[in-house]
Amino acid sequence: MYNTIQYEVNKSIACITLNRPDKLNSFNVEMHTELAQAMLQVESDNQVRCVIITGAGRGFCAGQDLSDRAVKSDNEVSNPVDLGASVEKFYNPLIRRISQLDKPVICALNGVAAGAGASIALACDFVIASDKASFILAFCAVGLVPDSGASWHMIRSLGLARTKALAMLGNKLSAQKALEWGLIWQVVEPQQLLQEANTLAQQLADKPPLAVAATKHLINSSFDKVMHQQLEEERLLMQKLGRSYDYKEGVSAFMEKRPGQFKGC
Repeated sequence: MYNTIQYEVNKSIACITLNRPDKLNSFNVEMHTELAQAMLQVESDNQVRCVIITGAGRGFCAGQDLSDRAVKSDNEVSNPVDLGASVEKFYNPLIRRISQLDKPVICALNGVAAGAGASIALACDFVIASDKASFILAFCAVGLVPDSGASWHMIRSLGLARTKALAMLGNKLSAQKALEWGLIWQVVEPQQLLQEANTLAQQLADKPPLAVAATKHLINSSFDKVMHQQLEEERLLMQKLGRSYDYKEGVSAFMEKRPGQFKGC
């Protein structure tokens, strides 16, 4: 059982709900620990093929709870907290796990995503947002820089000018504008959010798991490669997947005009 998150699995879809609504689901040490445990559950459960991350209440995640002991010292002058160590201990492993997980991760953005909350949303493979949701990169306003991969993800989606403006000014970015700018996948009415997220999750869960995982890896790793390296990576994955049961089943299902029954092997 968890205190700061909710974790449930329905068929092949896991749903993780950040559950500190009175704090806009901001992170404390306990929530970091519980979310890490839940992600390990997702990773090890072969029945789970897709995961949804959302928030309870009116916010998705307001980032770090600044009153938490992980970022607050009794004497900030003589003994300041090492925020870099906190980032490396808590946030960076989460972002890496989302990126490297061999299952797609959907963010159902129900409200404001501020600071590291925005970073976590952007690390997900898909973001479906309520039309009431928004992003705020609040780092610079409190004397810090974007962390948890925010600068990495935003520059690749938005380009230099928009990323600098959002990161330095900290202006609110509405869900609709984020959609228009190509930062997120879909915007829906609040009452439709979880339904649409589950519909997308089921579509992904019904796909061949090996192909979904390989496609996620191929795209995520492409920024580190030049063209000839990417071509070679594609060739190797085609070679591997072409020998799989799921490929044979996929071709048979296509020829027979029926849904495929994929096993992930």
